[in-house]
Amino acid sequence: MNAYSLAVLLLAYLFGSIPAGVLMARLYGVNIREVGSGNIGATNVLRAVGWGPAIVVFLFDVFKGGLAVMIARWAGIDGWLLGGVAVAAVLGHNFSIFLGFKGGKGVATTLGTVLFLDPAAALFGLAVAANAILISRYVSVGSLVGTFAGLLYAYAIGRPAWELATLTFLVAFVYWKHRENIARLQAGNERRLGEKTAPAKRYPG
Repeated sequence: MNAYSLAVLLLAYLFGSIPAGVLMARLYGVNIREVGSGNIGATNVLRAVGWGPAIVVFLFDVFKGGLAVMIARWAGIDGWLLGGVAVAAVLGHNFSIFLGFKGGKGVATTLGTVLFLDPAAALFGLAVAANAILISRYVSVGSLVGTFAGLLYAYAIGRPAWELATLTFLVAFVYWKHRENIARLQAGNERRLGEKTAPAKRYPG
């Protein structure tokens, strides 16, 4: 791997590392990493400070993943390196350099990268996820079912090997990051959408 490829991947990682959930919650005096699940994603922000901030965080997390892939494509990058850009952006979100290499679960950032890698697969997965959330009222179920549906769509229509490998890794990573949610779903104590978390811990002062 040459210096150019490394620089591209590093830039994508840094884009992904921007912790929108932490920054948004901080505006409300809340340390999102000490509230509820401790996750920095939109679902935990929703439970801690409400719908408006959660929507902003979700859109920003989608945007940063998509922007990384979009800039790479504008620079003429394609194939395996473009897949690496998508993976690097998601790794940035999940292991942010700004949070001591900790972070979120990467669903929104994964969506953003796939929207620019394969819009049809992303939109198919998003539609399945939305319906799964509406029916079950579990965000985790929507995330798991939706990402897997998008992957199946990509395989069904015969996308190139580099894209299938990238999507397979991203979906497997989403499932790995949701292993505790899966355990709670099996135990019947996963929180549904709209259920409040514990009172938000505030920053001192």
